[in-house]
Amino acid sequence: MKIREDRSSKWFQLTAYAVVIVGCILCLLPFLLILSASLTSNASIVRDGYNIIPREFSLEGYNVIFKVPDEVLRAYSVTIVVTVVGTLIGLLMITMAGYVLQRKDFKYRNFFAFFIYFTTLFGGGLVPYYMLITKYLHFANTYYALIWPSLMTPFLIILMRSFISSAVPDEVIESSKIDGANDFLIYYRIVLPLAIPGLATIGLFLALHFWNDWFSSALYINDTSKYQLQFYLYNIINTSSFLTNIGAGAGVVLAEGVPTETMKMSMAIIVTGPILFLYPFVQRYFVKGLTIGAVKG
Repeated sequence: MKIREDRSSKWFQLTAYAVVIVGCILCLLPFLLILSASLTSNASIVRDGYNIIPREFSLEGYNVIFKVPDEVLRAYSVTIVVTVVGTLIGLLMITMAGYVLQRKDFKYRNFFAFFIYFTTLFGGGLVPYYMLITKYLHFANTYYALIWPSLMTPFLIILMRSFISSAVPDEVIESSKIDGANDFLIYYRIVLPLAIPGLATIGLFLALHFWNDWFSSALYINDTSKYQLQFYLYNIINTSSFLTNIGAGAGVVLAEGVPTETMKMSMAIIVTGPILFLYPFVQRYFVKGLTIGAVKG
């Protein structure tokens, strides 16, 4: 039997659709402006500002960035390797920590959970953190410095613990133990398959962090061959801006033809493009992973 909708319900649906469409347009508009600016000549941007449709089509921003394609591709490869390896190892460690902390038969779970939560409120500061990475762990100028510090995020551990406690009933774990399964088998054969939405959510957070990270390269890396993509492009735009400012102050032209404005937009497209293609594949898991533990009864 089909339920007939009254007029108020129809108006509510129309209003909701209108609000969603307007919200989508507002979210999409900045990206379209960036894409258009990356395809516009620098002189046009300086003279006319940003437009949805390029007034003077140009690829000069991309041409400058890929002037030395080997360096760009090397920075891309470093970022991809760091993102993939860091995300996989981080998922393993975070899911294992979340699984242990949600086990009610673990005697000290509240003790460890408190210290993990405590680190979200108080930190040692940047100087002790830098000394730990460089002086005591000797990770300076190595890939470990780009991966290791971000593997265990307290917020993600707490999120994974809440997700596992909601998605994996205690009765399932108890019945598995009765059948003779040990903790590692339960974790691999039961917890991980049931926690796929949580894995996708945590994995997306980790991947976004590793992909957008530039601060680690700035602090710990001196070898240009190990620069991440974000930091490499950051150096390009800083160098071009420095040459432009120095040239203007000295009354000489040191950076003639350097399209600083369109370079910024081109860099944004180069950096965000790959991660935008990743999001649609994990979007449905991402939404479920964030909401599955919200209501429990």
